[in-house]
Order: sequence, then structure tokens, then C-alpha cells
Amino acid sequence: MTIQPEPSPSAVYLRRIDPTQNISRFYSIRIEKDLFGEWCLIREWGRIGTIGRTRRDGFPDAAQALDAM
Repeated sequence: MTIQPEPSPSAVYLRRIDPTQNISRFYSIRIEKDLFGEWCLIREWGRIGTIGRTRRDGFPDAAQALDAM
């Protein structure tokens, strides 16, 4: 019997909530292909309930974007 590893996730969402310390944060990271065929690593973070901040980094292929993830 062989076990196949599961593919790496293309999206991760994390959040931290601690009302006693007034902490309510989120962080997400995902890989998407844009309209021009480039693979993008998209990071979003901020306070839950707000738009937050976004950073996009482009890569020529999905493997490089996944390595950066």
C-alpha cells in the first residue's frame, strides 16, 4: 500500500481572537492566476471586520508561487 501525499493548499486563512486583549486579526494567503496568465501570491491581513491590507506578488508559474507560499 502506498500513501500519496495530499497536494499543498492553494489558500490558507488564519484568525486570532482574544477579547481580553482586544485582539481580532486575520491573515489569508492564496495563489490565483490573473487575467494575463501570471500566477499571483496574494496576502491579506488586518483587523477582522475591516478591509485590511493586501500584497500581490507575481510568478511565472504555479510551482514558484507555491514555494513562496
